[in-house]
Amino acid sequence: MGKSGDSENASQYNCPTCKDKGFLLVKEPELNEDGSQKTWPNGTPKMIELLKDCTCSKKRQADHLMKFSEITDEFKKMSFGSFSLEGKPELIHEAYGCAVDYYKDFDRIKGDRCNSISLLGQPGSGKTHLLTALANNLIQKKQISVLYFPFVEGFNDLKDDFNLLEEKITKMKRVGVLFIDDLFKGRDFPTPFQLEQMFGVINYRYLNYLPIMISSEKTVDDLCDIDEALGTRIYQMSKDYTVVIKGDRNVLNHRLEGLANV
Repeated sequence: MGKSGDSENASQYNCPTCKDKGFLLVKEPELNEDGSQKTWPNGTPKMIELLKDCTCSKKRQADHLMKFSEITDEFKKMSFGSFSLEGKPELIHEAYGCAVDYYKDFDRIKGDRCNSISLLGQPGSGKTHLLTALANNLIQKKQISVLYFPFVEGFNDLKDDFNLLEEKITKMKRVGVLFIDDLFKGRDFPTPFQLEQMFGVINYRYLNYLPIMISSEKTVDDLCDIDEALGTRIYQMSKDYTVVIKGDRNVLNHRLEGLANV
């Protein structure tokens, strides 16, 4: 009867382990300064009660951060494991390695001047997939807040609702990691409005040592030609984790696979 009641009560909670509190009260040995076990006069080990986060708390936090990130449902499925390297040229392997290395190094470099990553060049080469996989890993495994901003769609949304502008720009400036996808796509030069907003955001993050993740069809030189102050800041922030993918588009563009015989 008791076990049945416990089972029914447990089913009322998303996490039966902590009953949705997010923490557990656990007993652990009380230790002396030298690490040895403290005991009572009768030899019984002394124990202390501690509050510890339940494993579900990290999952809930990751779920919350994923909603905040504005990463689409389709992009949430992207992972390093689902990125195919078979038969790919060396530059694609280099971009993959760069993204994986950045994830591994993130905790060490996140407060440094060079704490960011840029994957640049050939359209369709997997830049967005790799950076989205990186973003998903930062959110789910490290509980880092990431905001996804697709350059073209993002500015179209802001153009249609200027009431969103201040709130959106503030988020872009202050989020843990900002992921700008397809920076300056669609034209040789951005509009003065786009350039002003991008410089304001990137300069703020540059001055405050806040990481960015950039994908763009532009090279480092192209970015500097558009705006030297902005381009050099991006370069300084990501120079240790930058890959420029240039070459034969029929080799480098994943989206063209399978079309050769059509």
